[in-house]
Amino acid sequence: MALRLPGVLCALLALALSTAVRAGTVQVAVAANFTEPMKTIAADFEKDTGNTVQLSFGSTGKFYAQIKNGAPFDVFLSADEATPARLEKEGSAVAGSAFTYATGRLVLWSAKPGVVDAQGDVLKKSDFKNIAIASPKLAPYGAAAVQTLTHLGLLATVQPKLVTGESIGQTFSFVSTGNAELGFVALSQVYANGQIKSGSGWIVPENLHAPIRQDAVELDHAKGNSTATALLDYLKGNKARAVIRSFGYGV
Repeated sequence: MALRLPGVLCALLALALSTAVRAGTVQVAVAANFTEPMKTIAADFEKDTGNTVQLSFGSTGKFYAQIKNGAPFDVFLSADEATPARLEKEGSAVAGSAFTYATGRLVLWSAKPGVVDAQGDVLKKSDFKNIAIASPKLAPYGAAAVQTLTHLGLLATVQPKLVTGESIGQTFSFVSTGNAELGFVALSQVYANGQIKSGSGWIVPENLHAPIRQDAVELDHAKGNSTATALLDYLKGNKARAVIRSFGYGV
C-alpha cells in the first residue's frame, strides 16, 4: 500500500530537499585584520542562504604563497588591492572579479589606558621599550605603519624598538598581552560601538600612509562553485556593509 502524504507536508519536504541540493560550501582565505567582521558576515550568509562558509585567517603575503602553491581556496579577502590584482594577472583568480570590500584604518594602540595619547605624541617622546608592527613585507598594515613613521620622521628613532609580527593578528596579540607596550594594529581589532573599546589609542590620519584598500577576489579554484560567487555578491550587499562599517572600516 502506497503511503500518501498531505500536500503541505509534501511541499515542505520538496523545499527541504531542494535547499539541500542547492546548498554549497565555500573555502575563504581572510586577511587577519578582517577576522571578526568576517565571522559575523559568514554566520549571516549561512543563516540567510543555507550554504556553508569555511574560514581561514592569516597574513596576505602567506595566503598569496599558499594560493600559488595550490591551496584549495575559493575566495580571497586580501588586506590590500595589489595582491588580488596580481593573482588575476597571473591567472590564479577569475579575471574582473576583484573589488574593494573595505577600506582599513590604522591605529596606534596600547592595552593600557593612558599610554597612547589622542595625538600620537607618545611616538615623539619615545619613552617606551618596544612597539609592535606587522611585517611590512607580508602585511599591508605593517607597510602603512612604516609609511606613517617615515612621514613623521621617526622611523630611525623607533627602529631599534620594533617588534615585528608576521600578520596583523600576531601583532595585535603582542600588544593585547602586554608583550609590546604599544603597536600599530587595525582599528577593527579594537573598535566597537563607534569608539576604541579598551586601552588607549590614536587613530592614524589617513594622509600619513597610502590608502589601505582591501580587495576580495574569486580564485581560479572556485570555477563552477556558485556559492563562491554568491558570497562575493553578499559582501557587496547592505547587510554585510553595515557589519563592515560597525568595525570602523570604510566601504
